[in-house]
Amino acid sequence: MNVLYKAEVIHKEGPWRSVDDVERATLIWVEWFNNRRIMRPLGDMPPLEYEELYYRQTEYQKAA
Repeated sequence: MNVLYKAEVIHKEGPWRSVDDVERATLIWVEWFNNRRIMRPLGDMPPLEYEELYYRQTEYQKAA
């Protein structure tokens, strides 16, 4: 995970002016990684979209 983060954020977007800049970029990257990145094991869907679909199907099954 650290290698991916360093390659995509630290080395690609640097040099950095301050720690605050690094923290801001890290938060943006973590949000993307956790919610919006496309994942092949999930059927080429982002994790957040897949999770929403899962809970909609679960609620539908409970109602049925």
